[in-house]
Amino acid sequence: MADFTLHDLQCFDAVIRTGGFQPAAAMLHRSHPAVFAAVARLERQLDLVLLDRSGYRVRATKAGLSFHRRAQSMLRELEGLRVHAAQLSMGEESEIHVVLGDICPRPQVLGMLGRFFAQCPGTRLHLHFEAVGGPWERLFDDKADLILHWIDKGDARVEWIDLSKVPFIPVVAPGFLPERIERPITLEKMQAFTQCVMRDTALHSPRQDYFVVEGAPQCLVPDQAMKKEIILQGLGWGHLPRFLIAEELRGGQLLSIAGSHLPGRTDELVVARRRDRPHGPIANRLWDHLQQEAPALRRALEPRA
Repeated sequence: MADFTLHDLQCFDAVIRTGGFQPAAAMLHRSHPAVFAAVARLERQLDLVLLDRSGYRVRATKAGLSFHRRAQSMLRELEGLRVHAAQLSMGEESEIHVVLGDICPRPQVLGMLGRFFAQCPGTRLHLHFEAVGGPWERLFDDKADLILHWIDKGDARVEWIDLSKVPFIPVVAPGFLPERIERPITLEKMQAFTQCVMRDTALHSPRQDYFVVEGAPQCLVPDQAMKKEIILQGLGWGHLPRFLIAEELRGGQLLSIAGSHLPGRTDELVVARRRDRPHGPIANRLWDHLQQEAPALRRALEPRA
């Protein structure tokens, strides 16, 4: 068996991940014949049939799937080494990409970031705002250095710092529901009323729906601020983070309809980054800064008596 090249391995990986030679060529900025030849050469060198070409779309063979699983770890290590070398060569990063999710209390979080980047004039902050699965997708598409959102804490690829718990409360404006509606309010009763739902900004990940009442008319919104305004104006109902509506709940402009059938939920706001990626000196300093600021953020979001 002859030694295979990194280029051949990258072409095979791209075909598996994209599902075909043409999309793999586009992803790698190579020609279709070049990618086809690289995979064929890899099969000859390994003396293995890695792809089943008998159907309309190519598929990995059993051997191909097994080989690809082992190859992925090596490719990740190589990418990490490349990024690390680039960071070493340039010293401090010239830019940092941070994604704020829809459960972020923006004034407090932006204040934390502002205080940090005021001391880093040589590094440009790129802020992105995403909702639902969007922050998670950006992180794993390598388009974010860190995200402030909820995460799957069971995913070994990420590390995180707990920032705050964010309770979500189902609310309506006064007069939105008829006075005769019985309590506790059930999901079946809410099917007749327009529900305000956050639009998922993820582009290629499976769509995620939270709090959605099946069969109810929907009003899709891009962020929590728009959702709050629509509910305040009596155009719909929905779940909102407590930090965003504490004053309105106290003042009676919004009413909680939480109960046994609509209990709400508490999410955990964290700052998260890839554990399987190297991080430059500015990114590491920002990580430490957010960890130091976390207790103050928690105190700011605690409900007042």
